[in-house]
Amino acid sequence: MAKTSSTRRKPTKSRKAAAKRPLPRLTLRGVLRWTGRGAVALVALFLLLVILGIFINPRLTPYLIAEGWRQGGVDRVWVPIEDMAPEMARAVVASEDANFCEHWGFDMKAIRAAMNEGAGRGASTISQQVTKNVFLWQGRSWPRKALEALMTPVVELFWPKRRILEVYLNVAETGKGIFGVEAAAQHYFGVSAAKLSPPQAALIAAALPDPKGRNPGHPSGYLRGRARAILDGAATIRADGRAACFED
Repeated sequence: MAKTSSTRRKPTKSRKAAAKRPLPRLTLRGVLRWTGRGAVALVALFLLLVILGIFINPRLTPYLIAEGWRQGGVDRVWVPIEDMAPEMARAVVASEDANFCEHWGFDMKAIRAAMNEGAGRGASTISQQVTKNVFLWQGRSWPRKALEALMTPVVELFWPKRRILEVYLNVAETGKGIFGVEAAAQHYFGVSAAKLSPPQAALIAAALPDPKGRNPGHPSGYLRGRARAILDGAATIRADGRAACFED
């Protein structure tokens, strides 16, 4: 019976070299280099989104996507600021950020007042809220607050005040599953944002700090009182020029 012989190929030099080549070691310098590259890429992406946001409406935001997933959909209709009743913009500014036209993203007077009064008072400007709502996530974590502080001046640098306010009026949560003043106007009062009366606009603005807990369509006594104060504030900022940066 004939013997069968098997032949094995000898490994080539390239294979021997590859087998002997050590795996790359993870060094601190390498980690820092790749971390730096990632940070530069994220900054470039943010700048690109900010520049695009001058011309393109940010119809999807992280929070809107999350709420849509959680609730099975949301109600939001984007409308230009010129298609809203002018009282709506004034009411929101009077309620949320009376010095909106005078600061560069942070209201230092409000921040000092918040520090003096303690944690019960907020000091976020409309610009900060737009930065958070459009580019970041919700919550009170320090990383988010730090990013918000770094990103808000960039938004202020590229976006005109009127654009910042227009985006806010379209992305702010105005009820459970409701975003923007157009959807709020239709849901609570059965009219478009262009047809809102001053008291209706003030009620929507009064609900903004707690949109899930306050109902402009069936306002409590507190909400009605808050809306009256907002109406007075809206008249004040119109008279003293603090509405000039966003009105035609």
